[in-house]
Amino acid sequence: MLLFDTICCVSDGCLPKIALRITPLEIMDLRQLEMFQAIVEAGSFTKAGQRLHVSQSAISRQISLLEEELGVQVLMRSNRRVFLTEAGKTLLKHCYRIFRDIEEAILEVAQNEKVGKGTLRVGGGMSVCSFLLPQILKEYKTKFPNIALTVTTGNSEPMISKIRNNEIDVGFLTLPVESQDLTVTSVFKEEMVVVTGPNHQLCDREEVSIEELASTPLILFERGSNTRKIIDHFFEERDMRPQIIMEMENVEIIKPLVEIGLGVTIIPYQSIVREVQSGTLRYLRISQSPLYRELGLVILKTSYLPVPIQRMIDLFSQMIPTLQIPPPGK
Repeated sequence: MLLFDTICCVSDGCLPKIALRITPLEIMDLRQLEMFQAIVEAGSFTKAGQRLHVSQSAISRQISLLEEELGVQVLMRSNRRVFLTEAGKTLLKHCYRIFRDIEEAILEVAQNEKVGKGTLRVGGGMSVCSFLLPQILKEYKTKFPNIALTVTTGNSEPMISKIRNNEIDVGFLTLPVESQDLTVTSVFKEEMVVVTGPNHQLCDREEVSIEELASTPLILFERGSNTRKIIDHFFEERDMRPQIIMEMENVEIIKPLVEIGLGVTIIPYQSIVREVQSGTLRYLRISQSPLYRELGLVILKTSYLPVPIQRMIDLFSQMIPTLQIPPPGK
């Protein structure tokens, strides 16, 4: 790698001129960065060595060289645990970017669209991954069998962090997601409905007013999820404080609690189609002011879009209109 030294020169009373002197500098290599990142992700030198198939002493030596070359400590060791220093946190951020750039370069130079080999890592919320993604992933795998698929579930904020850290290629998330380093494409809107058990006092009605809903015991998504933020904003706009009795991580935990009558919930109709058909859950619309959530595809903003990601985006565009199931009239 090259280091640029600056030399200021004054000539004829003019402003200083800048000259560049290029000198060789031995600095970190990719193997050192790979070892550093493996230690952070594995939590120890020993586990990192096992992952990379090298000895612990070899990793320790390379990290020491790395810190010597950088002139700062990037890892702290204490009781067999490893912690990042502030310098280490900065270096880790750039590690993700460096390896992402290398991966993109390889794909852009060597990728053969006809062969279509590669990996696609998809992330999304539980309701999305349970009720929309399976059909899309099935079609994707049928069309592109050489592309390996992985799926990660979670709320929008951790998914966004994973996209930034190059742990996920594309997220199917509840909007809004606003960030200058991300590209967000709206896919569709879906209606949120009020869901009750089969014996609840509201179960045979077609609609419920916002005022009545606010006074009904609610079981909602936990705070922090974008869907919960949409619901909270819905009530805040009307200066109402709903009676929230439980907060749960995902829709699959909420549904059985609603079924036995502990409360009602507000979730996308798409996530209760089977239960409505079997009669274990009922739904109502919110009168006068229906509530919707918007879903979108989120990727890291780059100058080059790998073919596996582009193919997934195209497939979403084709399939989503056929997968949307609006709540039928009663």
